[in-house]
Amino acid sequence: MRQLLRRFRGGERGSVSLELVVLTPGLLLVIGLLIYGGRLELAKQSIQSAASQAAREASIARTQPLANSTAAAAANRSLAEQGLDCLNATVSVDTSGFASPVGTPATITAEVTCVIRLSDLSVPGLPGSKTVTATADSPLDTYRER
Repeated sequence: MRQLLRRFRGGERGSVSLELVVLTPGLLLVIGLLIYGGRLELAKQSIQSAASQAAREASIARTQPLANSTAAAAANRSLAEQGLDCLNATVSVDTSGFASPVGTPATITAEVTCVIRLSDLSVPGLPGSKTVTATADSPLDTYRER
């Protein structure tokens, strides 16, 4: 009987190593997907913050051309401060609110688009880059001279 038990237990030798070899790729895939999701969410928050700062800077500018330039500078500065390295970043500002007459409520809208790099994750099936866009509004002072 003892010989039979020894023979049976001896047949399982190395099974833990085999299970580890089988489970490792799946575990690495799950970790890669978690990193992908985290990086994407951080990028979305950074880009939303940049859009908010761009809209705010544009709304306190005195002229429409100045609003466009300060909004772009504020968005790029915000992205740089947050350490987000965009492959391509664009800032679009709708300053049509400057054309409305004094006493009329108006807003400035800023849209920031950033292409973030994801190719360094090397997760099969995921794109090498992703485009993230955020939009923010900021009101113009209703009774300020325009």
